[in-house]
This record gives sequence, C-alpha cells and structure tokens, in this order.
Amino acid sequence: MGVVLYGFWRSLATYRVRVALNLKKISYEERSIDIVRGQQFDELFSQINPQHVLPVLIHDGKRITQSLAILEYINDIWPDPPLIPMHAVERAAVRALSLITIADTHPLIVPRTRKYIGENHERGEDSQLIWARHWLDLGSEAIEDYLTGADSSADLYACGNAITIADIALASHVVGVELFGADLSIAPTLKKITDRCFLNPAFSGAHPLKQSGAPCQPQ
Repeated sequence: MGVVLYGFWRSLATYRVRVALNLKKISYEERSIDIVRGQQFDELFSQINPQHVLPVLIHDGKRITQSLAILEYINDIWPDPPLIPMHAVERAAVRALSLITIADTHPLIVPRTRKYIGENHERGEDSQLIWARHWLDLGSEAIEDYLTGADSSADLYACGNAITIADIALASHVVGVELFGADLSIAPTLKKITDRCFLNPAFSGAHPLKQSGAPCQPQ
C-alpha cells in the first residue's frame, strides 16, 4: 500500500508533512479534505479521523495523526536524511522549538478557532484577522528569542547546519505569517533561516499556494 496523505492546500500542518515527505523523496498521494466546506465532518473522513482535523497519514495500513507525530514517524520509517538529532539534548531542543508554533501558536489561528470566535463572540473577519496576527506575532517573537538565546544552536538552520523538523515547523509558521499578513520584520533570524529553507524545492514545492485547489491553481 502506498503513502496517502489527507490534507488541504492551505493547511499549515499538512504543509509540514509535505515538506518531510519531499525531503525523504517519498512518493505519496494527497487527498484533499476541504475544511472550509466542512468535509472533515463527512462520515467517511470521520471514520478516518474522529477528531476531524488534518493531516492524516496512511502507511502500511496504519493511520497516523497530528503533524509532529507524523514527522517523527516519517523520520523513523525513512531515516535518510535524518531530521531529528541523535543526542537527547539536541532532540529536546528540536522538539521544543517545533512546539512553539505547532502547539502554542498554530492552534490559535486554525479555522475552527476563528469560527468559534466569530460565532460566539460576534467577531467578524477583520477581528479574526487581528486575532490571528496577534498570536502569529507573539509566536515569531518567541521563536526569535529562542533562536538568538544563549542556549541556541542556530546556524545555517534552526538547530545547527542540517535541516531538522524544527526548520519544517518554523517554515510552516512563516507561511502562516505570510498568508495572514503578520509582521515578520520582528524576527530577522527566523526570516534568515526560513529564507534558506525556501530555497530548497522540498520546502518551496510544498507551499500551500502551489497546491491544487489554491487560488490560481488547477481545481
């Protein structure tokens, strides 16, 4: 059985998984679940992921959910090139940096969060945009502080001279910053590192705006 990725063109979590699969040169089929139209609540997808969120990776008959868990699974199954360091301290640093955006920032800007705010707090699209930019900016500031702190190992990439899942996570954050029009100027180190990442086709080719279904892309 081949690799199947359930995702959506603008899903930042799906973007992370696309990048990892691209870096490992793994062929996969992406099946779109339109979270704007509510396809994540259809009966078929509910059986695939009762949490009704993306992405979901299907491999060897197994279902893996949550982008960080999927990234680690991909790295375990296809270890070359490695995306997670061997040493415990370095592994912890990579995960900690990744989680700033995966766990602390991104959940606050996803469609279901913005939808809840709009429906229960009478917040229109403009207010929801301000909300998203606020949390993205705080995330960028936290990431910048981490990258420039005394314990940082940032160099060419977020944690040294090789790409790790931290770079994938930071790239997804910057994509979100761009899509929502937040302020990246507050995080020059983050921008420098992710600019280098986006030169890699594995990152640039996975960009949401290059996926089928995105604006100006084939439907």
